[in-house]
Amino acid sequence: MTLYLRPLSLVYGPDARQAIEARRGGALGGSDFIAFTQAELIEREARGISRRVVSYQEAGRHRELLDPIERPRPPFAGLAMGRPKLMGIVNVTPDSFSDGGLLVGPAEAIAHGLMLAKEGADILDIGGESTRPGSDAVSVTLESERVLPVIRALAGEGHCVSIDTRKALVMTAAVKAGAAIINDVSALAYDPVSPATAAELKRPVILMHAKGDPKTMQDNPTYDDVALDVFDMLAERIARCEAAGIPRQRIAVDPGIGFGKTFRHNLILLSQLAIFQGLGVVVLVGLSRKAFTGALSGEKKALDRVSGSVGGAVQAALNGAQILRIHDVKPTRQALAVALAAADPETSGL
Repeated sequence: MTLYLRPLSLVYGPDARQAIEARRGGALGGSDFIAFTQAELIEREARGISRRVVSYQEAGRHRELLDPIERPRPPFAGLAMGRPKLMGIVNVTPDSFSDGGLLVGPAEAIAHGLMLAKEGADILDIGGESTRPGSDAVSVTLESERVLPVIRALAGEGHCVSIDTRKALVMTAAVKAGAAIINDVSALAYDPVSPATAAELKRPVILMHAKGDPKTMQDNPTYDDVALDVFDMLAERIARCEAAGIPRQRIAVDPGIGFGKTFRHNLILLSQLAIFQGLGVVVLVGLSRKAFTGALSGEKKALDRVSGSVGGAVQAALNGAQILRIHDVKPTRQALAVALAAADPETSGL
């Protein structure tokens, strides 16, 4: 039998701090901004899954489950995790689902990255290989030619840069060029030497869940329970990374919205996002401009899905996501500023 705790009944700001101080609630992801006062205790065994809602005090009987949820998250790549951080997307690819071909070369990509940083991006995520549904892999040489000049320029300007890649050789070259974070949609599983390489590079890593290869991942993906299955896979990848020499404090996870999931799977993951704080690491969410936001908003073109994407980002932040991977930095920053200030007026600065 496997047990899980999913935080429920979230409260914010002064209510959260009062609940934590009075031991009526726990700090979600170690935050002093979001607390949970109940939890869903989930039991999974071969014959099925049972669920029941318990008080915070009753959840305390399962310290091995509660402690990872409440543990303060250390800085990730030097960035404090007390409030959500924005990761701006810079795709140096001709075929990405949203902006493929818009940044046709290093100069355009560098200019775009500088603009995102000016708009408030805390991290600039540079990718040279599309992993949209149906995409094909590219060579190490081509991927490196696309991303390395961009990384050198943006890191050279003092920005925190991540490299979005599945390949160990690209990871190594990117870190040498100045990348501070490794973001791998395969959770360091695509390239067999990636865990050892990441450990040697001593850079934080983001492990994303994906079911299958990008070429086929949307061909009827199925799960017994999508939130628990994704949780278990990420827990297994964290364990493998720790065994390879990557300390847990240098690991973040991403449930992989849109990667081998139906629209309903994506919504379930968003609604149950707080469960991933039970992994005891930073949680990243990337849903920007993805197809399910278009299905909900009625927008067929990815570039027209800004408002839906911002709504999803705010929802993720209010459910504990510490990093938001986004295309549209300025509108997301503005929406978050209002949502977070309304939830915690004491720290709004006004």
